[in-house]
Amino acid sequence: MTGFETKLMIITGMSGAGKTVAIQSFEDLGYYCVDNLPPTLIPKFLELMKDSTNNIRKVALVIDLRGREFFDTLYESLDVISEEDWLQEHIIFLDAKDETLVSRYKETRRSHPLDKGGLPLNGIKQERKILDELRGRAQKIIDTTNLKPKELREKIHGLYADEQEATFSVHFVSFGFKYGIPIDADLVFDVRFLPNPFYVEHMRPLTGLDEEVANYVFKWTDTTKFNEKLLDLLQFIIPQYKKEGKSQVVIAIGCTGGQHRSVALTEYYSQTISETNLTHITHRDIKKRKGH
Repeated sequence: MTGFETKLMIITGMSGAGKTVAIQSFEDLGYYCVDNLPPTLIPKFLELMKDSTNNIRKVALVIDLRGREFFDTLYESLDVISEEDWLQEHIIFLDAKDETLVSRYKETRRSHPLDKGGLPLNGIKQERKILDELRGRAQKIIDTTNLKPKELREKIHGLYADEQEATFSVHFVSFGFKYGIPIDADLVFDVRFLPNPFYVEHMRPLTGLDEEVANYVFKWTDTTKFNEKLLDLLQFIIPQYKKEGKSQVVIAIGCTGGQHRSVALTEYYSQTISETNLTHITHRDIKKRKGH
C-alpha cells in the first residue's frame, strides 16, 4: 500500500460472520475503528480523514445491514472513495455457510436484522441477495465457517499486520470437490481429469505427500502438459495481482477427495513459484479420508 497517505479498511459481510471480531482485530493493529457507520456519512468521514491536522493514517469501518435504510447509497460512496488518490481502500467481506450462521444465531438467541422475530434462515437468504454485489467488489473474502474467534484474529493479523503488508504472497490450497470449493479462493483449478491414485489399491491410504503417489501423478503426459500451461498462466497473472495492490492471492487446486492429486500438484506449484514469490500451503482435506 506504499504511495498512499491513508489506508481505509471496509469490513462488511453476512450478519454473524465475525465482523465484531474483525474490527477488534484491526483495533489491535492500531487502526482507528468505527462500527456501523451509515454509508451516507462516508463522504463526510473522508473529509475528516483528509484533514491535515489529524494523524489518522489507518482506519477500519464496519458497514452492515444494521444501517440498511442508508445501504443503497453505499455504492455511490465506494465510487467516491475509489477516486481519492490519497486513499487506499480495501474491502473485506466476511462470509460463512448458512447452517453455520443459523447455529450462531441460535447460540446467541438473537434475531436476524432482516427478519426480526422470524426464522434466521429467511433473513440470511434476503441478506445474501442484498450483499451479492458488494461481495463481488471485495478485495478479500474470508470464510469463517470453520474459524473460531481466536483463529479469525490470527488470520487478520497475519494478513494485515504492518510487517506483512509490504510482502506479497501466494497461498496454495489443495481441496476435495466432495467437501466444497474454498470460498476465499481467487483462482480454482480442477484436476479430476488426471489419473487417480485412489484406484491403485496400495496407494489408497497414502497421500500426495508420499513420493510414490507424487511419482504416479506426474508420470502422465496429460499432467506434464497441464503443468506447463498452468505455470505459464501463473507467471503471467501473479504480477497482475501485485499491480492491483493485493497482498495475497489464493490458488485452490481440487481433486475428488483432496488427498492425492491436488496435494501432489499443490506441493509442486508452491515449490516452483517460491523461486520468485513468498508461498504458503494448506492441504484442507488431506485428513478427511475415512479412518484417518
